[in-house]
Amino acid sequence: MLAQEEGLRRLTHEVVQQCPVTDMHTHLYSADFDSLLLWGIDELLTYHYLIAEMFRHSDVDTDTFWSWSKQEQANHVFQTLFVERTPISEATQAVVGVCQRLGMPILSKDIDELREAWGSRKLTEHIDDVLRIANVRYIVMTNDPFDSLEHPVWMNEGVSDQRFGAALRIDSLLLNWTFASNRMKAQGYTVTEQWTEANRDSQLEETRRFLRDWARRMDALYIAASLPGTFDYPADDCGTAVLEEAILPVCKELNLPLALMIGVKRQVNPALLLAGDRSERADINALERLLARHPANRFMVTMLARENQHELAVLARKFRNVLPFGCWWFLHIESMIDEMTRFRLELLGTSFVPQHSDCRVLEQLITKWCYSRTIIADALAHKYIRLQREGWQVERHHIERDVDELFNGQFWKFVGRERKD
Repeated sequence: MLAQEEGLRRLTHEVVQQCPVTDMHTHLYSADFDSLLLWGIDELLTYHYLIAEMFRHSDVDTDTFWSWSKQEQANHVFQTLFVERTPISEATQAVVGVCQRLGMPILSKDIDELREAWGSRKLTEHIDDVLRIANVRYIVMTNDPFDSLEHPVWMNEGVSDQRFGAALRIDSLLLNWTFASNRMKAQGYTVTEQWTEANRDSQLEETRRFLRDWARRMDALYIAASLPGTFDYPADDCGTAVLEEAILPVCKELNLPLALMIGVKRQVNPALLLAGDRSERADINALERLLARHPANRFMVTMLARENQHELAVLARKFRNVLPFGCWWFLHIESMIDEMTRFRLELLGTSFVPQHSDCRVLEQLITKWCYSRTIIADALAHKYIRLQREGWQVERHHIERDVDELFNGQFWKFVGRERKD
């Protein structure tokens, strides 16, 4: 019996490692976007996770650190976390794993040698290598219609690399109407900062037109927003009006899901810039009301508080118009991925997306998917072994079907598109 169960465990790991994945939420870009695609050792070392960790050990003040060039910042992070200390945290181990799998000389502990090794690589071939090693078949970007650096791509030929798709990010429409309206106005839409009963209908119509234009221009797979833990619904503000009368109607019209990432508290320590955000628990009742009031809309949801993720899994048993996805941000660590994958399998079967990389730097795909696959395989193997003990014969084609559904099928079915293979 033990040998049979160990064989089933090995088979599950083999299938999970071999299955290409759709990475349904990242902050990566295709090479069409030039400098917006972050890659290389300096970008890996100055990722905000490592900067936050570095400041816990270093006496350098924040103003001095931010005044340095990127190379100088990377030098200090490398010296602090990889030379003076053992890289034991999740973020530092990820850098070691990337370097090892790409054949980069991390063990030399020489940052200049690492830069030289990366400098010898051609970007287009490097992208191919990273996607091959990570076994990622398709990447969904996060695309901001208000970002002037993105505009030239969308206004011209668009994305040439068919392995990359777009998600239309619209946080400011919900959270900062002043900013959003000014950017929309600059693009020729007839909106104003002031929100009154007299202009309400025209503001909403122009917002709907803006969303339609950009969703079609990008061929967006979904519309997305990152929201604070204080998100409430419904609320007596223009954000609720924009959500109910612009975003959700356009999602329904264009057959697009709305992805909500709930639970970030921004800039609790502004001196750390991107590293200065934290998580906070949200009120699951707000999401429950949203799902109940809009059964014809589809919602992909992830939450940043550990407690909220369990609440979300329970809520998804009650509403089939929600798809829980990924282990977001501070939950993208080994212990949390394991716990979340197990209780999702127990509560939802295979009707969720177990992981997304949330990568900002290209090479992060390698280690984020490497250790996620191992953890997901362990959780699945546990369920298969238990099932077989109950008398159900688990075969390879069952495992292949389940893994493909988790890594690809659930997402493509939910967005209502033909999958990209």
